[in-house]
Amino acid sequence: MQRRSFLFGLFSLIILMPINALAAIWNKTAFETNKLNEATKNLDIHDEIISPDIQITAPDRAENGAIVQVEIKSNIADTESIVILVEKNPTPLIAHFKFSNGAEPFVITRIKMAETSDIKVVVKSGNQYFTNSKNVVVLENGCG
Repeated sequence: MQRRSFLFGLFSLIILMPINALAAIWNKTAFETNKLNEATKNLDIHDEIISPDIQITAPDRAENGAIVQVEIKSNIADTESIVILVEKNPTPLIAHFKFSNGAEPFVITRIKMAETSDIKVVVKSGNQYFTNSKNVVVLENGCG
């Protein structure tokens, strides 16, 4: 019986270890803040440079803010991360994607938008931050 308990405990440890590692890199404060400038501050984003090399594909008008498909591609060399923010959401930080060396900086996701707002994307490359945005008109509230 002790052997079975030991093996179960060892198996549980191996399975849960990656979850604990992910939780350690999750920036809870940035995701829970309700102001855009606080979210970027908590992510240590500063001195953003406007860049057309960040392509944002999203509808001009979203029938329902509960499901807004967004496609982001960074053509900035050595992209390390992509952050998606929506200023007029209850919590503006939507997602924070990190890329390993050689990974293509491309993301397709569905987000919720509370109301008409800009989708702001920030890309980190080295010690620099680049940004671009796209306005989406929301016809029906998606955050409730």
